[in-house]
Amino acid sequence: MMNEELHTIAAELKERFAADLYEFRGEVSLILKPEDIVAFSRALRDEYDFELLTEETAVDYWPEQTPRFHVVYRWRSLKRNTIIGARVLLDGNSPSMPSIVKVYLNANGFERELWDMFGICFEEHPDLRRIMMPADWVGHPLRKDYPLGYEEVQFTFNFDEIDQRKPYAKE
Repeated sequence: MMNEELHTIAAELKERFAADLYEFRGEVSLILKPEDIVAFSRALRDEYDFELLTEETAVDYWPEQTPRFHVVYRWRSLKRNTIIGARVLLDGNSPSMPSIVKVYLNANGFERELWDMFGICFEEHPDLRRIMMPADWVGHPLRKDYPLGYEEVQFTFNFDEIDQRKPYAKE
């Protein structure tokens, strides 16, 4: 169970942002609307002493599923020695939401990675460009619909067949 102070904070934030609240293994998270993430982050930092954005990542469930993407956040309060999380649910193949870089500067790298790997656009981000893949890369590799390269597994029984089709460097 979450401690009493975290329970109080979570209840206040749930009410203030009309969020859904859930607890899993003693950690509490809120499900927010995209337009509330900046104000929510500012409230955590300024009113509840959550000094650190420790994680910002995403999950792509499937193109056919609604909502398709969950952007997952976790903040830590060193003063309270506690963690609180949030999820923002996004639909569609061109997801977009506000950036929290103006609130937590270290969100810069997290959001660039999410743009690069998932194609999630962060509005008003100061430098939204690829951070892991080459600048001319096409697509976003962590999306479920990203085409995967495939090479057939080579065993002794199919060695000759695969060897004939395998591309080799020209001499």
